[in-house]
Amino acid sequence: MFIDKIKIFVKAGAGGNGAVSFRREKYVAQGGPDGGDGGNGGNIIFKTDEGTNTLLAFRYKRKFIAEPGGNGEGAKRHGKNGADIIIKVPKGTIIRNAESGKIIKDMSDDEPFTVCKGGRGGWGNKHFATPTRQIPRFAKNGLPGDEKELVLELKMIADVGLVGLPSAGKSSLLAAVSQARPKVAEYHFTTLEPSLGVVNTGEDRGFVMADIPGLIEGAAEGAGLGHDFLRHIERCRLLLQVVDISGIEGRTASEDFDTISQELEEFSEELAGRPRIIAANKCDTILPDDENLASLKILADALGYKVFPISTVTREGIHELLCEIERQLATLPPITVYESETTEADEESYEDALPEDTEIRRAPGGAFVCTGKWLEKLCGRINFDDRESLMYFQKSLNDGGIIDKLRAAGCAEGDTVKMFDIEFDFVD
Repeated sequence: MFIDKIKIFVKAGAGGNGAVSFRREKYVAQGGPDGGDGGNGGNIIFKTDEGTNTLLAFRYKRKFIAEPGGNGEGAKRHGKNGADIIIKVPKGTIIRNAESGKIIKDMSDDEPFTVCKGGRGGWGNKHFATPTRQIPRFAKNGLPGDEKELVLELKMIADVGLVGLPSAGKSSLLAAVSQARPKVAEYHFTTLEPSLGVVNTGEDRGFVMADIPGLIEGAAEGAGLGHDFLRHIERCRLLLQVVDISGIEGRTASEDFDTISQELEEFSEELAGRPRIIAANKCDTILPDDENLASLKILADALGYKVFPISTVTREGIHELLCEIERQLATLPPITVYESETTEADEESYEDALPEDTEIRRAPGGAFVCTGKWLEKLCGRINFDDRESLMYFQKSLNDGGIIDKLRAAGCAEGDTVKMFDIEFDFVD
């Protein structure tokens, strides 16, 4: 089974909590705070895998959650860092944000990419000792890890894309010029999934060719198989249109050419305008002065396309075709690599959160509900059983403008305010 588009959920590990601990040792008076820091949560990392060309591995596993960091301990012991999760995908996989549809990363190189960062571990109380606060009874909680719902979309990386009607000979041509062994048979829709082949043209030169299922008339409206796979030739620098000139299907080569051109146009005007070469296949079945071939050449010449009569059986014309492909590729720009469409705001993490992003709304019950990553991070730092920690919390709300925001939203003395798991009465 070939899978080239799938939705998954990923979540980095939360950071471990810092410890509240005091050194208690015989003969050591007033040992002081020695709470260790929490460990960092594991990251979600994507890497390309040369050995795969499908997203089939995600058919049954679509949720990836990294290990959280360990909590800090006494004696200044640091919590264990959570293990990263490495997700391997085929080269050419595009990672999109499922909600916005924006491209986060095009996995077209060999560099690993961290899509979700693990939460940072919280500080132990050893960090909060000062000359005036010698017994800090609070520590920071670890930050939550980033989480996202992603769409993985595979767009194969190839220099040349084969397009044509079913049984035009695309798979036979790929098998004739490369080591790829796609299924070849004398019936329509033999090709059910895209195939890649490396064409060696000698002296360490060559290019990658992609074959997709055959297109039929009406593919743009959902008929047939090939239209769903046209994304795999969107990166291709050159299109090689294979046309059956034997007439065995009861159609002319010109009609077949027009059918494919129309379907490409309806799928993508940019793809339809890509440089193109016409391979007139099965030339071993026609006479040299065949009118079908002559009409195709006239049509192609008018559009600026070169026509090469070939036979995948006798290999006639294949060498000349490959030479022309190599010549044109040398003049064309490199394979498309899609740029990230996300902004800093889209990728904001708990580390980057600002108090201005805090949102306040009034719930049906009358309480004022405050939400936001900055506020969630602040609440995780506070020990609400400790007076000094509560004073720090109040000062942070004032300095961050949250109190002013509550007043502007209509919050008055005695109103209930909810901040995540915390609920209190507003005092003005």
